[in-house]
Amino acid sequence: MASNSIHAHGVSGSELCINDVLRDDELRSVLGRVETEKDKETFGLVCKRWLRLQSTERKKLAARAGPHMLRKMADRFTRLHELDLAQSVSRSFFPGVTDSDLAVIANGFTCLKILNLHNCKGITDAGMKAIGEGLSLQSLDVSYCRKLTDKGLSAVAKGCSDLRILHMAGCRFVTDGVLEALSKNCRSLEELGLQGCTSITDNGLIYLASGCQRIRFLDINKCSNVSDVGVSSICRAFSSSLKTLKLLDCYKIGDETILSLADCCGNLETLIIGGCRDVSAEAIKSLATACGSSLKNLRMDWCLNISDSSLSCVLSQCRNLEALDIGCCEELTDASFQFISNEESALSLKILKVSNCPKITVTGIGIIVGKCSSLQYLDVRSCPYITKAGLDGADFQFPESCKINFNGSISEPVVLL
Repeated sequence: MASNSIHAHGVSGSELCINDVLRDDELRSVLGRVETEKDKETFGLVCKRWLRLQSTERKKLAARAGPHMLRKMADRFTRLHELDLAQSVSRSFFPGVTDSDLAVIANGFTCLKILNLHNCKGITDAGMKAIGEGLSLQSLDVSYCRKLTDKGLSAVAKGCSDLRILHMAGCRFVTDGVLEALSKNCRSLEELGLQGCTSITDNGLIYLASGCQRIRFLDINKCSNVSDVGVSSICRAFSSSLKTLKLLDCYKIGDETILSLADCCGNLETLIIGGCRDVSAEAIKSLATACGSSLKNLRMDWCLNISDSSLSCVLSQCRNLEALDIGCCEELTDASFQFISNEESALSLKILKVSNCPKITVTGIGIIVGKCSSLQYLDVRSCPYITKAGLDGADFQFPESCKINFNGSISEPVVLL
C-alpha cells in the first residue's frame, strides 16, 4: 500500500489512479479483507480518501478524551460499535470520564453497542440517564463507578431493552430496584456482574428470575445479603441457560442452593462457592453426580465440611474438570485421591489449588501428577508436608509447563476468581 496509483499499459500507455478506478464500496471490500488492526491502520495512511473510509469502517476504539475530542471522534468514526473508556486503578487520568463525556457519546456515537466505563469514578446518574436515552447498548461495564445508584442504572435498563451484558461490580449504592428494572425491560440479558453489591437481597434475585430467563453468567460474589431462597429461584429460572455462578463469601448459602443446582442446572460449567461454610459433603456429591459431564471449574476453598469421600466423588464424576480450588479444607487427606489412582482414564485438571490443606502430603500430589498430564498450575502454599525439596526428592514427572506455587511468588490464574 505504498502507492495509491496503478498502471494500465494500453495502446496509449496511459496511467490510471486507483482512486479513479475503484468506488467506495469496492475499497471497503478490500478493507474488509485486511485481517490485522495494524494493517488496517496502514490502509488509512495511503491518502485522505482511504483514511476516511478506514475511519468510517472502524468498529472498536479505546480512548482517553474530553468532550471536544469525543465530538471529533464521533464525526470521524461514524460506525463505531465498541468504545472502551475504562481506567485502570494504577493509571487513571484527571478528571477522567465525566457526565459531559457521556452526553457527547450518547448523541454522537449512534451505532454504539458496547461501552466500557470500568473504574470511571466521576460519572453519575445524570450521565447514565443520557446513555439510556441516547443509545441502544448491548453491553455495558460500569464496575467501580461508585457514584451510580438505581436511578441511573434503571434509566439504562429502560432505554437499552436489548442489553445482553451488564457489569456493576463494586457499585455499592445499587439495590434490588435495578434488578426489578432489568427484569421488566431487558429480557435478553445473558451476563450480569454484581460482585460486592451488598445491598442486593433475595427479593432482587427473585425479581430477576421472573423476567430474565436467558442468563448464562451470574456473579454475586460477596453479596452477603443473598441466601438460598434467592439463589434457588435463580437456579430454577435459568435451568437450561446457566453456565457460570459465582457465590464467593456468600455465607448464607447452604445445601439448598447446591441441591437446586444439581436438580436444575445440568449445563453448569463454573461454580464458585469459596467461603460458603454451610455446604455439606453430601450436597457436593449430589452436585458432582448431576453436573459431572459439564462442570469445568470448581472453587470451594473454605468449605470446611468437604470430606475425602466428597472430593473423591468430584474427581471421579467430573471428568472434564479443568480447575479446582480446595484451599483451607483442612480435613482433606491423601485418601481423597486414592480412588482415581486405580482408574485407567486421566483427569483433565490444568489448575489445582490445595493451599492450607495440612493433611495432604507428597503422596497425594504424586497421584495427581500421575493422572494429570495437562497440569499447568499447582498451589501448595502452607502445606507443611509438601515442600520443594520433598517434590524434587520424589522425582515426579511434572508436565514441562507446570508452575508450582510454594510461597506466593507466582501469580494466580484468574479462572477461579
